Amino acid sequence: MKHMHQYLVVVFAISALQLTACSPKSEAAVELPPAQVEHLSGEQVTRVTLTEDAAKRLDVQTDTVQIQTVGGVDQTVIPYASIVYDTEGHTWIYTSPAPLTYVRTSVQVESIQGDDAVIAAGLPSGTTVVTVGAEELFGSETEFEEE
Repeated sequence: MKHMHQYLVVVFAISALQLTACSPKSEAAVELPPAQVEHLSGEQVTRVTLTEDAAKRLDVQTDTVQIQTVGGVDQTVIPYASIVYDTEGHTWIYTSPAPLTYVRTSVQVESIQGDDAVIAAGLPSGTTVVTVGAEELFGSETEFEEE
């Protein structure tokens, strides 16, 4: 009888452990995707929102749009490193309107001057643009996108 009692205790303990393994995950344990992609309308094509961990892994770095005198004319200038070319040769940049949020925007490159690119008007001076990690953001639009 004593062995039967011990046997029942062991069976109940194992059953309880199995039941806890089947319980749904708590909200704290739910893992967010590293990037969320939203399609926008107009010239701003896509918004990518990263988790803090994803932004750290990509080492996203930014700079700002400047108005500089080039050839005696005020021009809109961005770091050349911020430009991404798609498979059709179109030129894009990612602006950062908020922390961890990056918006892909079409730009027209007029000329390249060393490490700077002169672009057609459209980006206000001081706009934050991604200079490191833009290619990875572009890739995330297809890698992490839900169909």
